[in-house]
Amino acid sequence: MNAPKTSAREVALQVVRDVFGPELRGAQSAFDVRARRAGLDARDRAFAAELAYGAIKMRRLLDWHLAPYVGGRDKPLPPTIADVLRLGAYQVRCMGGVEPHAAVSETVNLAWRHGHKGTAGLVNAVLRRMLADGPALPQPADFSSGEDFLGTLRSVPTWVVAQFGRAFGDSREAALAGINLAPRHAVTVNALRAVPAEVLAELGGPENGAHPSPLVPESIVVASGTAGDDPGGRWLVQSETAAVPVDVLAPQPGETVLDLCSGRGNKSVQLAARLRGEGTLICVELEPRKATSLRAALERAGATNAAVVVGDARTAAADVRADAVLLDAPCSGLGLLGRHPEARWRKTPDDGRRLAETQGELLRAAGARTKPGGRLVYAVCSTDPREGVEVVDAFLADEPSFARAPLPARYAPFARGGDVVFVPGIGGADGFYIASLVRSPAAG
Repeated sequence: MNAPKTSAREVALQVVRDVFGPELRGAQSAFDVRARRAGLDARDRAFAAELAYGAIKMRRLLDWHLAPYVGGRDKPLPPTIADVLRLGAYQVRCMGGVEPHAAVSETVNLAWRHGHKGTAGLVNAVLRRMLADGPALPQPADFSSGEDFLGTLRSVPTWVVAQFGRAFGDSREAALAGINLAPRHAVTVNALRAVPAEVLAELGGPENGAHPSPLVPESIVVASGTAGDDPGGRWLVQSETAAVPVDVLAPQPGETVLDLCSGRGNKSVQLAARLRGEGTLICVELEPRKATSLRAALERAGATNAAVVVGDARTAAADVRADAVLLDAPCSGLGLLGRHPEARWRKTPDDGRRLAETQGELLRAAGARTKPGGRLVYAVCSTDPREGVEVVDAFLADEPSFARAPLPARYAPFARGGDVVFVPGIGGADGFYIASLVRSPAAG
């Protein structure tokens, strides 16, 4: 006898429990595993993804919605039943296109499978009362501060609201709303294997939601889920903003280029493609597992002039003097809250301060490896000034041979104090800070 098919709602519950359970898995990796095992078709997969990711992102708001119905209980609900209720609340209060009867009945079925008659009855009663009461949204008067109100309305920790306010001022509310919408997806074309026009046509062009990036020549913005990494190495999945640091560095064929903190190699492949087989690319990665993936990515891309050094970027490749250096530094990832559903619940207010010392050390090491007259780009996918402008300003104060370089004109809308800053959530963008520096030709 065949086992019963795993439903889309069951997969969504499994993913939520993976994220908030003891193993603290990433939402996207958990979803990929669960959806594959369940054998979901495209429609059910899309539904499960929207439900799981939405319930993870909107957890604070969902708890606010549920509080009038379950907040007075003497005993807390079992964690799995609490998450079942959150999935139901998301369907009836936040998710469009779900038939109310199906939302209630299928969520009650989940409560039966993971609880008992009593928990199923509770879930049924709560969701039916929520439907009868109709939609509601938090109001400023219900909270002790405007930041608590916005934190509940946009379902982020209150400290994130405060940090966005310091970083983005009047753009704060748009950014907080934007990180709850679908992020913008893109691929980066590998010029060693293909040209953007060919890839654009293969991905369906404008009729399929694909169009060239107005910023990065090799980047193509695509509709969600329409492209993965090309097995032949012609393109790789990389957000448009993540491709900007290499574009700002503008490596040229024949140069010696140093890529510090290379990770699994998206930017390394982009650098190699810009060199077009001429010159030398040296990639430094601390973690051996990532270095293995990095080598495989470079080989798949056809990068024959790239070398991988495994080691700490503060000390590895100390004898290199490069024309162009890219430092994509380890950071809090605060700019990626819209792309990784669980991220907002795993960051802490102290991350920026904790990481800034290491980032400063890495930047000084990158500077020492930059030739006189050479270029250095520092980038972090964080919106915390402690990891961005404050690190760069401290470096420039200690290293008078470096100065900020002029930015390409197309980045003028994103320029702040001579650096490039992308506000997360605005137009589906990730949050990034990018500083372009140049070393004086007269430096010793």
